Amino acid sequence: MKKILYVDCCIRKESRTQTLAQNLLKTVNKDIEVVHLKLTNLDLKPLINERFKQREELLAEENLTHQQFKYAHQFAKADHIIIAAPFWDLSFPSLLKIYIENCAVDGITFKSTDKGLQGLCTANNLIYLTTRGGFYQGKPEDQATPYLKHICTFFGIKNFYSIAADGMDIVGHDAKTTLEIAQKDAEKLGKKLFK
Repeated sequence: MKKILYVDCCIRKESRTQTLAQNLLKTVNKDIEVVHLKLTNLDLKPLINERFKQREELLAEENLTHQQFKYAHQFAKADHIIIAAPFWDLSFPSLLKIYIENCAVDGITFKSTDKGLQGLCTANNLIYLTTRGGFYQGKPEDQATPYLKHICTFFGIKNFYSIAADGMDIVGHDAKTTLEIAQKDAEKLGKKLFK
């Protein structure tokens, strides 16, 4: 059975980004399993101090089955990955960066070769869903989209898609219509990828 890993980094209970994700997820064929990873419910830790030391020791021993690498294995084996995260401080919440750091494991999501780094993930697609208070589409201030696109290349994920609703907090902007358009775009993409 194919698997979608849904990485949910929505912080607010009434999240606009979450509505984009729900529109995408409702298109998923019943033959595809969705694994919902709610990052705010996980005990994610940054790679510092003892945790970093333990990781280095495990990698030196080539012990890739340790519990510390469970998120990396899950990420590497997914057929599709959906990341839903609001646009914060020109990027996304730090919790998502900590999660990605925990997924970036030499020998699981990528490997080092004599020709450089090679991605090992099996996912065909990574879909990034976000809502932004201002207008950042295609601007250098948007640090999230290019970062996630490069993560795809690094991990060997073939296709990157991004759907964003911009201007959600701009006074006088029709945020409702903007969100509805993005929701329709998410649904359209889901029908293309998950049927």
